[in-house]
Amino acid sequence: MFEGFKYWQAMRAFKQIPREQRRIVIYAESGQDWHHFKPVVDHLTGELNEPVIYITSKADDLALTLNNPNLRAFNVGEGAIRTAFFQWLDADVMVMTMVDLHNLQLKRSINPVYYAFMFHSLISTHMADHADTYDHYDAILCAGPHHIKEVRKRESLHELPAKDLFKHGYHRVEQLMEQRRDPPPYDGGNIHVLLAPSWGDDTILNICGVEITGLLLDAGFRVTLRPHFQTRWITPEAIDRVLAKYGEHPQFSLQEQLGENDTLFDSHIMITDWSGAGMDYALGLEKPVLYIDVPIKARNDIWPELELEPFESYIRDKIGTILPTAELDRIDTVIRDLVAQPATFRDNVRQIRHDWVFNVGHSSEAAAIAIQQMLVHAAEKRALANKPV
Repeated sequence: MFEGFKYWQAMRAFKQIPREQRRIVIYAESGQDWHHFKPVVDHLTGELNEPVIYITSKADDLALTLNNPNLRAFNVGEGAIRTAFFQWLDADVMVMTMVDLHNLQLKRSINPVYYAFMFHSLISTHMADHADTYDHYDAILCAGPHHIKEVRKRESLHELPAKDLFKHGYHRVEQLMEQRRDPPPYDGGNIHVLLAPSWGDDTILNICGVEITGLLLDAGFRVTLRPHFQTRWITPEAIDRVLAKYGEHPQFSLQEQLGENDTLFDSHIMITDWSGAGMDYALGLEKPVLYIDVPIKARNDIWPELELEPFESYIRDKIGTILPTAELDRIDTVIRDLVAQPATFRDNVRQIRHDWVFNVGHSSEAAAIAIQQMLVHAAEKRALANKPV
């Protein structure tokens, strides 16, 4: 009851902000969203001097603790108050990383709000998400050219209204580029392998986690298991099986802390399946990825209709190697080959990054400027909504 009252107070405080100051609203479904939004908010509230209202559903969101005169942050929780907040929202632009707007319990407002989606991954739009995941946004801040192609193709096939698409980029890759440090030089015997599967039933951990861990340790590699955070909620037994057998091994460690980066920096190679983390690792840290060829991760059956290969499929053999599960006995040799020529790999991956990620090095500035441009579109949207019939 007390928590609900706090959320109601937060919504009431938001509504008391004069309407003309409710120009830009950002919504964070997860506390992790702040890491993606922070550089954009910094540029909006700093260089562009735009007031920003930040709505979060997490009490530990760092945005709630900041002292920024151009930023006001409120926590509306995850329940009925949040649902009501969305339904009655009256603002110009709302930016979010939340997928499936209007498809699930959180709907578009009854008021003419302009909704923008910002990607927090480089994966494509049409396979790993529902087919209509992005249909109800007015604008999309695209990470790369593949996003533009995919959105436009779906709009054409299904005669959907054209969204405003902006060339944004992807801050996570920039962050890793800026913070990275090289692991100890490879000398043939000190390879540190980061095992970082995606989440779900058909992933490395569920299919062959124990087997792969054993093969890596037998090869003399240091192994860090870094499962996706949702694995602990959805299939914790997959983690526990590996721990039961190898938890005491001196070359094995488990890392489940959100936001931890040391294992990313200190490893020589990542092993994953369909996780977007592999693209972050390769493009941000310029180190190879070994993809174990488990079944594709698709949330809809009609993704082939776009006739566009998903980026997470296209890029796998460009930033590493694909290894079938029937050939796991070759994993030792494959890993040694992948890490043997780091300079050549770096040259190749830099070109891929240039071709496939927008605005590398200044994506946050690009996003902030795009959001300012959205205010113009939002004004046009309101004018149409208020035009007499």
